[in-house]
Amino acid sequence: MTATIEDYRWLVSGEAEAWLAAARDEVERAGGASAGVVSRLRKDLSAERVHLVVEQVELRVRAREKFARAEAMFFTRKGLEQATDEQLAQYKAGRFEAGAPAFDLCCGIGGDLISLAGRGNAKGVDSDPVVALLAGANLRAQGVAGDEEMILVQDAAGVSLGGMAWHCDPDRRAQGRRATRGELFEPSLESLGGLLAQSGDAAIKLAPATEAPAAWSDAAELEWLGSRAECRQQVAWFGRLARHPGGRAATVVNSAGDSRTIRGSSQSVPPPAATVGSYVYEPHAAVLAAKLEGALCEEHGLSPVSTGIAYLTGDEPIDDEALDAFEVCDVLPLDRRQVREYCREHKIGRLEIKKRGVDVEPDQLRREIAAEGDNEATLLVAPLAGRVRVVVARRL
Repeated sequence: MTATIEDYRWLVSGEAEAWLAAARDEVERAGGASAGVVSRLRKDLSAERVHLVVEQVELRVRAREKFARAEAMFFTRKGLEQATDEQLAQYKAGRFEAGAPAFDLCCGIGGDLISLAGRGNAKGVDSDPVVALLAGANLRAQGVAGDEEMILVQDAAGVSLGGMAWHCDPDRRAQGRRATRGELFEPSLESLGGLLAQSGDAAIKLAPATEAPAAWSDAAELEWLGSRAECRQQVAWFGRLARHPGGRAATVVNSAGDSRTIRGSSQSVPPPAATVGSYVYEPHAAVLAAKLEGALCEEHGLSPVSTGIAYLTGDEPIDDEALDAFEVCDVLPLDRRQVREYCREHKIGRLEIKKRGVDVEPDQLRREIAAEGDNEATLLVAPLAGRVRVVVARRL
């Protein structure tokens, strides 16, 4: 279904509000976009506008985990997937000078732009007139004052920065599929280099797995950002926005917007522990993407349970946003009969199974060993001292 820019202008206007509200109520009652909902809307709206209304209702439901005011915002499927959630966006915007002008290049539906504009005079740039239109509507929905000139429709590579600080989220799906290789981004890394030559105060959003260009290694600070239990993005900070040029960091931002940052070297990992301690810890995905589990070991006096395995162990309880904590109850060999008997004896019917470094299918193992009972446990399956073991633990 192909909608025109005029259809999208209608969508963000007051004229569409009643249709969006009616469709939302019906979709929520029916548990989805039923044929009846579509049929009733088609009595008054074109097929293109019915599609936009129904799609928008569905996207707003998905967007709730990213945006507190999702019900008042507008999205495309791709735009929502690529948008920075508001907790990470606020953290990132906090590095920019309050009140100073800034650009958000490839702003999409405005995830980062909303937070940047909330701190000062920020302008968004996107080559797609539809997402630029939605970004402007989202600024208004979030109560960010501004006018139509806050969003420029043009190629980001051709923007004259005038020495202003800038943020860029290159399109990582320019070839149709999500890419991690920088040469497939749009704007290209070469174009981003040209923008850096105009203004060295920059934040470039990358995929977590993207290998930053070697030329950036000394100038940029690489930071992996995590929220909602996952690593969401990597940011290369340049100029005055880089707090530790040449360094790397991992930052976890929780739902309240509080952040926890780990800095260090990706090379410093201590030798494995001789035995499993009283606690096992799993670093946040952002820490693992940044290869900074060694920094957490050094800070908290922890050791890996085995070489190359990202389960850390120690004898003291640790409360850290960057670590999932498990209290060790027992350590068993990976013998399905023995583990099944253990679960039966302890009436463990609810099992969380996690694994690292072993060829085990958690769902299949759960079916084989789970017993009747209301007790619960987490099984951490990993090699320990050369043999595969099952750590029976309680998630803290």
